[in-house]
Amino acid sequence: MELNLTKPICFFDLETTGTNVASDRIVEISILKVYPNGNRESHTWRVNPEIPIPAGAASIHGITDEMVANEPTFKELAPKVQAFMKDADLAGYNSNRFDIPLLAEELLRAEVDFDLKKASAVDVQTIFHKKEKRTLGAAYKFYCDKTLENAHSAEADTIATYEVLKAQLDRYDDLENNITFLSTFSAHKNFADFAGYIGFDKEGNELFMFGKHRGKKVEDVMEQEPGYFGWLLNADFPLYTKKVLTRIKLSKLNNKL
Repeated sequence: MELNLTKPICFFDLETTGTNVASDRIVEISILKVYPNGNRESHTWRVNPEIPIPAGAASIHGITDEMVANEPTFKELAPKVQAFMKDADLAGYNSNRFDIPLLAEELLRAEVDFDLKKASAVDVQTIFHKKEKRTLGAAYKFYCDKTLENAHSAEADTIATYEVLKAQLDRYDDLENNITFLSTFSAHKNFADFAGYIGFDKEGNELFMFGKHRGKKVEDVMEQEPGYFGWLLNADFPLYTKKVLTRIKLSKLNNKL
């Protein structure tokens, strides 16, 4: 079944130096852009992460320091990535928890103000886990009856994810061929940031989801304990989380004026 699209959707996958959203970097990014008329366009870039690639990460995706030494940095690639993904919805495999948060961090580091929260995001892994609870290779075999060659190659994983989503729509009658529905179905809890540090209460107020102020309203904590905001900005939290906290603080200040 082909996707029922009202706007383009970008399937993408990242290979990285590790799994820490706040500190790890992209070493390869592959994007498959699918248009409402069925046309497809893709780009794959190797990236110099400007930090060493750990042996453990290299053993998984096969990309070494030597292989990316002469590749562009993400800051150099960021305008191309932003232009290609702009105004499109997003899709990936475990993308809501990893690829989208890490891409947001890299874009912020590159000083590209690209709000990924404005796009609907379909996480094919979540659909798979809700329906079958397995891995991408197993999903590819289960849904498409194909063996995933070159697993942990960003391009191979991206294409497999696209094919799996189409096969999922063929298999499950209760999955609507609608990106808004698929985004909602594949979403985890709704958070103000990507990393899950800031959540919402029933009234839509932002809450801390961690630490000594877990469950408390962000604006209340900032008012009662101003130094906590400064500590958060200097601590090892994702840049996007800091951006959300700054927005909340500025909004509170503007309401007082």
